[in-house]
Amino acid sequence: MTIKDLRTELRKHIRDYGMFIALFFIFVIFSITTDGVFVSSRNISNLLNQTGYIAVIAVGMTLIIVIRHIDLSVGFLSGFLGAVAAIALVYWNLPVVVVIPLILLLGVVAGLITGYPVANLGIPAFVASLAGWLIYRGALLLVTLNTGTIVIPNAAFNAIGNGFIPDLLASDWLLPNSHKLTLLLGILTIVWYVISALSSRRSKQEYNFEVLPTDLFILQLVFVSALIGVVTWVLAGYNGMSWTLVIVLLVVAVYSFVTNRTVLGRHIYAVGGNPEAAELSGISVRKITFVVFGSMGMLSALSGILFASRLQSATTTAGTLLELDAIAAAYIGGVSAAGGVGSVVGSLVGAIVYTSLTSGMNLMGIDISSQYIVRGAVLAMAVIFDVTTRKIGSK
Repeated sequence: MTIKDLRTELRKHIRDYGMFIALFFIFVIFSITTDGVFVSSRNISNLLNQTGYIAVIAVGMTLIIVIRHIDLSVGFLSGFLGAVAAIALVYWNLPVVVVIPLILLLGVVAGLITGYPVANLGIPAFVASLAGWLIYRGALLLVTLNTGTIVIPNAAFNAIGNGFIPDLLASDWLLPNSHKLTLLLGILTIVWYVISALSSRRSKQEYNFEVLPTDLFILQLVFVSALIGVVTWVLAGYNGMSWTLVIVLLVVAVYSFVTNRTVLGRHIYAVGGNPEAAELSGISVRKITFVVFGSMGMLSALSGILFASRLQSATTTAGTLLELDAIAAAYIGGVSAAGGVGSVVGSLVGAIVYTSLTSGMNLMGIDISSQYIVRGAVLAMAVIFDVTTRKIGSK
């Protein structure tokens, strides 16, 4: 393939590669401006941990936007359920193995409550979720009214947001300063990615769907595999893979499988593409709406657990602006404001891009006011990029 052909294919698939290109330039720029501190093992590890609770909630928000809705309640719902988890651990003396499933279940219920007026009464999701935003904000203040910040002394719970997986393959004779289990997991991830990509390509070819040219597809495999390898090597040079990152990767893997490989996933995108046509074809738009909002509630609960665990406490301001961070991450990750387009992996990359901007600007000493301006500009560019690529694709 010539350079001209490569540029043509990249322009044709710019929506799929735009966020990776943006992430690459962000890493290069901040690496230079921070004299390499940005790409140090410690900072990359902290960056991925900080991304965790945003990435989890961005996955759910992506599906919400795919079906042409929005959920503004998720930020304070996350903070409120994180506070409930703290109360259950500190004052009710419940074990962690009971608290986590309980909080996730409460999240599902909260999501279904938000989805009910949207699915059954036709109330705009913006209004229904705004009501939830106010309610959960008040609920968070209420449960922390007497105590303020609730410190969580439970070591097992706090390890979720601050701990690292043990190195079961530790040895002194091979790479003594590296986390062996992290390296092994990185290798397995690369193998899984290659096999999954090849399987997906064969499936598309069987149904005569458009696929990338062979040489460009190989280039994609090499690039993504190298990216996974570099990140794995960097993490292995510090403390290895954190439990937060493990949880995020599991969430992304499960939701990616559901959206790409199941009937439910196809129905979600069908509803987002054209709700009326989906209903006429036998898909229950009401049920899909309930499923997606229930899922959003569960992921909000998980995000609240990760956030409370990372801070080792529940605070009165937990979850503030988290819903806007999740929406921004979803749009940066390639979800379309028109619905029907977006990917779970894209939401993860979008969350990393969004958090990388904050981390890099903090290391450069840029004040918070300027940071908000930059993040807002990036979000605006992501939406403009979406509209522009859709116009190009329709021609």
